[in-house]
Amino acid sequence: MRLFLLIACLCEFVFAVAAQTGTVPQASSAGGYRIAGTVVSKTDGHALIHARVSLRDVSDVQKIQSLLTAEDGKFEFTGLPAGKYALGGAKKGFVSAAYDQHEEFSTAIVTGAGLETETLLLRLAPDAVITGKVLDEFGEPVRHAMVTLYRDDRSSGVDQIRQSRSSQTDDLGTFELTPLNPGTYFLSASAKPWYAVHPNTEARRGDSTAMDRSLDVAYPVTYYADVADSDSATPILVQGGERVEADIHLNPVPALHLFFNLSADERRGVQLPQLQQNVFDGTASVQGTGGNPVRPGLIELTGIPAGRYNVRMGGPGAGIQMNGVDLSKDGEHVDTSHAEPLSSVKVSVRVAGESTLPTGLRIGLRSAHREPVVAQEINARGEAELQDVPVGKYEVATWGAAKPYSISRIVASGGEISGHTLTLAGGASPSISLTLAGGSVEVQGVVKMAGKPFAGAMVVLVPKNAEVDRDLFRRDQSDLDGSFRMRGVVPGSYTVLAIQNGWDLDWSQPGALALYLKRGQAIEISDKAGRSMNLAEAVEVQSK
Repeated sequence: MRLFLLIACLCEFVFAVAAQTGTVPQASSAGGYRIAGTVVSKTDGHALIHARVSLRDVSDVQKIQSLLTAEDGKFEFTGLPAGKYALGGAKKGFVSAAYDQHEEFSTAIVTGAGLETETLLLRLAPDAVITGKVLDEFGEPVRHAMVTLYRDDRSSGVDQIRQSRSSQTDDLGTFELTPLNPGTYFLSASAKPWYAVHPNTEARRGDSTAMDRSLDVAYPVTYYADVADSDSATPILVQGGERVEADIHLNPVPALHLFFNLSADERRGVQLPQLQQNVFDGTASVQGTGGNPVRPGLIELTGIPAGRYNVRMGGPGAGIQMNGVDLSKDGEHVDTSHAEPLSSVKVSVRVAGESTLPTGLRIGLRSAHREPVVAQEINARGEAELQDVPVGKYEVATWGAAKPYSISRIVASGGEISGHTLTLAGGASPSISLTLAGGSVEVQGVVKMAGKPFAGAMVVLVPKNAEVDRDLFRRDQSDLDGSFRMRGVVPGSYTVLAIQNGWDLDWSQPGALALYLKRGQAIEISDKAGRSMNLAEAVEVQSK
């Protein structure tokens, strides 16, 4: 009993000292270490009962433990060897997440002497919901309307609005989009009036008395809150656990009958015109009710609401496109004489220092908004052909292989190249030869603030020529001991940055990082560095 009291008093003394110093001792390595804490709601901090908590050994992904939290939301894993562990939680009604997760990054829990791992807070955001109804001009529900959700996204290092998901309304015109992470969203709805009829022009001329022109209408794509232009759409700010209601009202407009001159391909038949509208940072197709042949080489499209469109016609090798065409007159013959021929790009690829080509490697072109425009997987000879590309400037990019590759050299014949940007003229057929460098180096280091390891910082590896070499950026999040690891780094000159709460920065834009770059750590990664490089100096964490 006295021994028990002595141990108890010693424990009280040790924890009292720990409370003053801000550290809590762990069990010795002989008895194993302990990872413990509480799973709580990210919105109000209340403990989550019976949440599933998993712990995975980072060095051996097959070693996974899991348990359910107790009535007070607490969990503990005991008898653990020193190492790094990925901690994650899941519960019905909440968004599954890793410890201190930001996008696809999180902080690993590190066990070892002097590291506090027993009072962790694993925060889960409650599922959010955007729900509402799509209603027509009479306030009646619109069945089977297509509702599209867009999200403000920074995962590519620049603020972009990307399509997230789509859903159809039910028989009551209701839609529900869940589960959603906290964030900023936009909504659109598209549908066809159930009563609409779109007879072709010949039918209208032949029997004008049988046709009620008020029925020849269409719904334009409508954005919340009830606007026809994505630039005027109202953002919907969603917090964790919120149920946001957002109704969209569709109002009909007269449908256009448009005439296009087309060329017929005997192998493919007549290729109907394709209409697209600019939507946020991308494009979306707009469907009419179909095409009616008027005579050979002339086709009529019906059921089209007025608006600005990108118009594409023809097939591979003979396509043309017009951008920003204002279609507003019923019966209009679209003048295609000023359309630009679509281009094709032949690509050949070699990988420096590798005798075989990587499987699954895709070569593509990205728009100014970094949206893929066209992509093709290379064949066994390292070749690909990118077809039906509109006039414009594009970033040449690679993706899809097991490890990252970067373009180290581009040689073009018949096209204009500046850095990684290819400028295409109408009807051009340039050939480009790419030399790729494989990301083969793993860069490891530690971040510190005021001389102490710092967990949860955003660590960014910025290439020397950041405007051109966007695919050389690498990121990570510092672990509990301040360590980080960036895989697939291509040899070259870089600056390493560590930023506290930097997750909403446009980290791929040199202008947004200019102030941080001045205090960053310049490093040189040689192709002779081997497979791993450890930074000798700690990276100082900068406040946002």
